[in-house]
Amino acid sequence: MSGLTVLFDLDGTLTDSRAGITGSLRHALDRLGRPCPDDEVLATFIGPPLRGTLATLLDTGDPSLIETALAHYRARYDEVGLFENRVYDGVPEMLEGTARLAGPLFVATAKLQHAATRIVTHFDLARHFAGIYGAEPGGRFDRKTDLLAHLLEERVIRAETSIMVGDRESDIAAARIHGIRSIGALWGFGSERELADAGADRLCASPRALPACFREVAR
Repeated sequence: MSGLTVLFDLDGTLTDSRAGITGSLRHALDRLGRPCPDDEVLATFIGPPLRGTLATLLDTGDPSLIETALAHYRARYDEVGLFENRVYDGVPEMLEGTARLAGPLFVATAKLQHAATRIVTHFDLARHFAGIYGAEPGGRFDRKTDLLAHLLEERVIRAETSIMVGDRESDIAAARIHGIRSIGALWGFGSERELADAGADRLCASPRALPACFREVAR
């Protein structure tokens, strides 16, 4: 199994980012004078690309309004929200155990790459990863499908020797589109039904159980 590559989503898979993201979404809507749902509703939007989330919350297709909201979101998130965050219990052990079984580990997130790098570094997780990949400021690679396509085109990964670990439908669906095996992280923001319906090859209950789940998927 040492030739296998493992891709990890960030929000809801490595870290519980609920407070920082919901606080920054609330800030963006408040700055625009728009009503905001409660934190439980906001948390259901964690994972998918922010532009789509803001379009839904604002009930708009106006690109200018969406970009203005995104600027408000990022102003707060980059200063405060990044660190309103915590590493899930068992994640360092999960990464160490997976590294013993597989080849390189990567982060593959819809979050901006520079923000993901700051988070992974701040929480002392960067040492586990051969690379951290995410979206670009103009919207390139907002969709996990596009990010994985890029990694395949650049030969960073190979579909047949890679496994995606993530907590939302977008992680699992992107992996399936590209012929990559996947593990649904049940400790994150997505439900068991969401991950199963998306076609995860295996569902995993906790970070500490991931190495065992990895062995099953890698057979």
